[in-house]
Amino acid sequence: MADRKEQVKPLAPAFYLFRSDEEDNTNNDDNKNKSFFADRRRNSCVKRCGCASAILVIAAVTMMILAITVFHVKGPIVKMTSVTVDPLQTYANGTIDTDKNVTLVAGVSVKNPNAASFRYANTTTTVFYGGAAVGEGWNAAGKAKARRTVKMNLTVEISTAKMLESPGLLKDWGSGELTFDSYTRIEGRVKITDVVKKKVVVKLNCTVSYNVSSKGIERQHCKRHVSL
Repeated sequence: MADRKEQVKPLAPAFYLFRSDEEDNTNNDDNKNKSFFADRRRNSCVKRCGCASAILVIAAVTMMILAITVFHVKGPIVKMTSVTVDPLQTYANGTIDTDKNVTLVAGVSVKNPNAASFRYANTTTTVFYGGAAVGEGWNAAGKAKARRTVKMNLTVEISTAKMLESPGLLKDWGSGELTFDSYTRIEGRVKITDVVKKKVVVKLNCTVSYNVSSKGIERQHCKRHVSL
């Protein structure tokens, strides 16, 4: 009897093992799908971040190049190219005729090195002799185009009466050379865009030597100062 009972002892059903394997396979598939989508999202995020970083780098490099080239405002180069002075009118005894003024004409060039035009207001020039102002002239407003040079003539009427007020005039006249100082101021603006505008002030200080015998300019020396 004992042997028979042992023979009819039921065995564990096999389908439980089969179900466990099926569930494991399903879980593995789910994990693989989750891992696939996670990797896909990660790669997509990396690509988006890489594109954004590349755009930012390109924009920064572009702005740097523009700042160095186009947006960088340089001061105009102003030079006094020529100076002519009407001869001083004198009497037969060699004294100066104070009723006649002297006309000084200065040729000035304005070179604009910028990528935008330089518009300037009325240009003024003051002439000094012996440290005192003896004449003043002006030139109308204008424009120097981008990377171009504009030329102008500044006419100054010099008062001989004011020159005679200088105690050193007779001595200079006797030496055959008169030294004048001139001060020219050009104020304008360089407009690159509606946002980028730069005010520019150019000051030109010159020393001119006038030869009494030849009645012409002996030499000249100028210094330029630019304020941005």
